[in-house]
Amino acid sequence: MMLHMRPATVSDCGVLSDLSFRSKASNGYDAVFMEACRDELAVTPEALTDGEFRIAELGRKPVGFFDIRLENDTLEVYALYVDPDFKRAGIGRKLWVAVEERAIAMAARAIKLDADPNAVEFYEAMGCRVSGQSPSGSIPGRMLPRMCKWL
Repeated sequence: MMLHMRPATVSDCGVLSDLSFRSKASNGYDAVFMEACRDELAVTPEALTDGEFRIAELGRKPVGFFDIRLENDTLEVYALYVDPDFKRAGIGRKLWVAVEERAIAMAARAIKLDADPNAVEFYEAMGCRVSGQSPSGSIPGRMLPRMCKWL
């Protein structure tokens, strides 16, 4: 089956929230940690209006998505998740290529994101480098790698 991408709609919010939660949990986090992240991982109708969400689908099955926002001359990646059943199948790379294409189309000078520590290796393979740290939006005192790719 061929992977295709489409914009997310309000009717996708529940499916995307579930996908992001399962994707994050697949990194080995315990139930307490995951519950603390639940609100931050939720995709809401309000979030859809704030960002540009694209869903990657195999047939009609959502297998990944991203949420990006242009802020000045920087494209911020707020979310990039792959269904755990499809990790290591090239979905993340295809999502990243689409992010880069959007960044170029928007005349962004850089792509930046706060990465889950378990995803640093993936983002480095996509050309990003750790440029600092950012506080977690869910876990007080937890710091996340801040990553950047200059275009």
